[in-house]
Amino acid sequence: MKIRSVSLNARRKAFQVRLPTQVLFFPFVKADPVASTANPVVACRVDPDIGREGFTYTLASGAQGTVHVEQVLEYNEDPGHLREQLLYRLTLAAQQKLHESRLAKREVARLLATSQAQLYRLLDQTNYRKSVDQMLALLQVLHCDVDFVIRERGAA
Repeated sequence: MKIRSVSLNARRKAFQVRLPTQVLFFPFVKADPVASTANPVVACRVDPDIGREGFTYTLASGAQGTVHVEQVLEYNEDPGHLREQLLYRLTLAAQQKLHESRLAKREVARLLATSQAQLYRLLDQTNYRKSVDQMLALLQVLHCDVDFVIRERGAA
């Protein structure tokens, strides 16, 4: 996801990050190096060197830091980002189970009633156009039970 602009919000002590569909805040204390009252942030800009997917800021001391858009989305608990993380973890689990199983990919595609091309798309961890339902069906074919655990945030 590309960042359109970034600015300083001194009152909130945070960076204001404008994305294509929303504006999110990222506090100075979550960035590395950390800004302080003795060493404040003096400038920030969208970084073209990383494809506008992050921004670079400069402290009064001259130290610089970079924040990636994924850090901003994770801090703000963006639902789309959380869905992508879940799909990524499910895909890695499916890849591992397929590798451990003795089933051929052709057989797995047949059991899913889909094409081999679609199976390869499901196994591609960079493909986020698939659904959680499709991943659950794939893991079911691979003889896996998937349980979602709901717990308090502070719990381990």
